[in-house]
Amino acid sequence: MASHSDTLVVFFGATAGANGGKLGSDEREIILLVWQIVDLHEKKVGKLHKCFVKPDTLELTDQCKEETGVTLEDIISAEPLDKVLQQFQQSVSSEVKCLGRSSYTLLVNSPLVVRQALHPEASKKNLVLPESCFSFFDVRKEFHKCCPNAGPVQKLTLASMLEYVGLPAVSEQMIGVREVGSMVQLSLCLLAEPYNHKFSCMETVMFKFDSGTCSKSEPVDSETVIRARGLPWQSSDQDIARFFKGLNIAKGGVALCLNAQGRRNGEALVRFINSEHRDLALERHKHHMGSRYIEVYKATGEEFLKIAGGTSNEVAQFLSKENQVIIRMRGLPFTATPQEVLTFLGPESPVTDGVEGLLFVKYPDGRPTGDAFVLFSCEEYAQNSLKKHKQILGKRYIELFRSTAAEVQQVLNRYMSTPLISTLPPSPMVPLPVLSTPPFLPTASNVRDCVRLRGLPYTAGIEDILDFMGEHTVDIKPHGVHMVLNQQGRPSGDAFIQMKSPDKAFLVAQKCHKQMMKDRYVEVFQCSTEEMSIVLMGGTLNRSGLSPPPCKLPCLSPPTAYATFPTPPAILSEAALYQPPLLAAPRPPQAAIHSSAHALAYYPPQPHLYMNMNYTAYYPSPPVSPSTVGYFAAPPGAMAAAVAAQPHHAAAAASSLLPQPGALVRMQGLPYNTGVKDILSFFQGYQLQPEAVLILYNFSGQCSGEALITFPSEEMARRAVAERSNHPFYGQQVHLVLCN
Repeated sequence: MASHSDTLVVFFGATAGANGGKLGSDEREIILLVWQIVDLHEKKVGKLHKCFVKPDTLELTDQCKEETGVTLEDIISAEPLDKVLQQFQQSVSSEVKCLGRSSYTLLVNSPLVVRQALHPEASKKNLVLPESCFSFFDVRKEFHKCCPNAGPVQKLTLASMLEYVGLPAVSEQMIGVREVGSMVQLSLCLLAEPYNHKFSCMETVMFKFDSGTCSKSEPVDSETVIRARGLPWQSSDQDIARFFKGLNIAKGGVALCLNAQGRRNGEALVRFINSEHRDLALERHKHHMGSRYIEVYKATGEEFLKIAGGTSNEVAQFLSKENQVIIRMRGLPFTATPQEVLTFLGPESPVTDGVEGLLFVKYPDGRPTGDAFVLFSCEEYAQNSLKKHKQILGKRYIELFRSTAAEVQQVLNRYMSTPLISTLPPSPMVPLPVLSTPPFLPTASNVRDCVRLRGLPYTAGIEDILDFMGEHTVDIKPHGVHMVLNQQGRPSGDAFIQMKSPDKAFLVAQKCHKQMMKDRYVEVFQCSTEEMSIVLMGGTLNRSGLSPPPCKLPCLSPPTAYATFPTPPAILSEAALYQPPLLAAPRPPQAAIHSSAHALAYYPPQPHLYMNMNYTAYYPSPPVSPSTVGYFAAPPGAMAAAVAAQPHHAAAAASSLLPQPGALVRMQGLPYNTGVKDILSFFQGYQLQPEAVLILYNFSGQCSGEALITFPSEEMARRAVAERSNHPFYGQQVHLVLCN
C-alpha cells in the first residue's frame, strides 16, 4: 500500500513489565509514550514529546525500572491512558497543521507497541483509539527495502541499522528518547541521497472482525492457526476477536468448538492472515478475558477446516448476507413454526428478510433438533432479541446467545453427517448375573496383548487414534479401542488398545512410542488385559507397578457375593468393568425370593440401546470408562431370584422389570431425594403404575436427577410433555423430553 502521508510521527511506548522483543507478552499496562514529527517533504524534525502514563496498577517490575529509567514517582502524578491519547492527538494534529501538512502516519521500531500493547489495553479499557493508531510503518522493514544485505528483518536493531549506514549511536539515557532519536536519524538518512526512499509498506490494524464462511476445499496454512482454550461458554466470535485486538484475523477465522452434545466446550480455533500475526497471538498465552485466563496453543489448518469448513448449500445461502449479527436459539419446541419464532422475537427484534433469516437445524431424516439460527441486520436488534433469553415459547424456555458463521457450519455438519452420540441414557434393562458378560469383552489375563496410549490431546477421538496407529490398525481386535475418561466424563489423555497378539502389541509400542499426534507426542506402552482393567476401574499403572482403585474393588466382590455366584474374580471384575455411565435402579421381580446375600446389579451396554444411531459403527468401544461409574448392590434377593429362576421364569421376571409398551419420556432436573411416589404424584391423572417409573442413579448411588417414564400411549406422553414440562417439582423446575 503506497503512503500518501505528508509527515511521519516517530512513535515509542513502554510498559510496566517486559519491553523490547517481549513487549506486551506479560499483559502489563503502558507507562510511557514518546513521539516526534518528521516532515517528509522538507526533511524537518518537530519537537520531541514525552508523556508518562498512569496505569491502573501502580507497580513496576525491576526490569522495567532498569530498562526505561521510569520510577513510581513519575507515573503517580501522570494522566491515565485515555487523557494521554487525547493529548497525543491534539498535539500531533496541531503540529501537522502548523507545518501546512494534512496527514500523518506512525513510524515504529516494531509492530509490538501498536499490536501487542496499545490496542489490547485500549480494548480492555473500552477506549476509542485515534484513527492514526490503525496504520503504521515498521522502520526495520523500510530499512530492509533500502539495504537488503543488512540482514533479515527480525534480527535488525536500531544500533545495527545506524552502524550499517555509518551514523553514530544516540547517546541518551532514557530508552524512549533514545529510540525515537535513532528512528528519526534513520528516517532522515533513508529520505536523503543515495536512498531517496519512499515509505510504502504500510501495515494496518483491522477496525473490526469480519465474519464469514469457509469451504472445506479452501487451503488453510497451519502456520496461521491457533487454539484458544478456557473461554467463557457464552463467548462470541467478536469477543474472541476483541481478545486478540491488534492482530488481524482472517475473514470468518474464528471457529467455536462444540462438544459431542453440540454445546460449546470453551475452546476456539482462530485463523490469522499470516504467520507473523499467529506468532504474536501465541505471546498472549494466559492473558485474561475478564477474570479468566486464556491458554493459546498452535493448531493446524486441518483442525480448523474440521470445525469451520462447510459444504452445505443451505448454510452458504443463509450466511451469504453480509454484515449480519447471528443469534442461536436452543430448546425450541419441535413443533415450533417460523411464524411462532418471529412472534416470539417480537417487533423490536425484526429478523432480516423475515422467514428467510431463520435457519432451523434438523436431523438427516428431517426431524427438528430444537436449534435454530437467526440473522439480524444490526447490533440493536440482536441485543433486543437476547432480552428474550429463557422466556417461554409454548411450554419451553428458550436459550438465546450470540453465534458465529463457523458455529452454524459446525452445528449443521454434526447433525447432517455423523450422528451425535445420544445424550439419552440406555433403555431400562433387566439385572443380569455377572456371568453374562457380552462376548466381545476381554477376559482379564496377564497376556501382554494390549497397549496403553498416554498423553493424548484432549480433543483426540477414536478416528485420531486410528490415524495415529496407521498400518497397525489391522491388528486391533474388534471393539478394541477404549477411551479413558475422568470422573467428570472428560478425556483423561489415556486410551487402551487391544491387539490380536502380544507380538503385535510389542511392535506397536516400538514403532509408535513418542510419535506425534497433532501437537503432542504420545507415549505407547505394552501392557496386559488385567492391567488395562485395573486402570479403567480407577487404579493406576506406573513404573512402581499396579495400584488398585480406592474403595472400588471391595464393592465389586463383597464376601457374600460368592455364595450366590461362584464366579471367578477375573470374570466378576471384567463384567463390572463395562457398566454404562448411568445405572438404573434395579427392581426385584414381583415374586422375589428374599435372601441374605447381597447381589450385584450388572447392565451390559448393548449397541442397539443407543437411540437413532449405529453405536458400534461410530465408536469401537463404550463411550466412557468404568472409572466414571460406581457399583452398588441391588435390593436383597433380587439377583438371587434372577439366578435361581429357570430360563422361562427369568424371562417372565425380565418382562416385569421393563416398562410396558408405550411412549418413553425423559424427566430431567429432579431433586436428589426423589422417589417413585413423588413422580407418580407429579403425573397424577395420567394412569401411571409404579413399574412405569425408572429413576436413574449416578456412580455414588444417588439419584442423578433424571428418570424415565413409560406412558400407555404416545398421545398421552406428548400431552404430558406439553402440560407438565417446566412445572415446579418440590421447588425445582423439571424438563420433559419425548424419547420415542
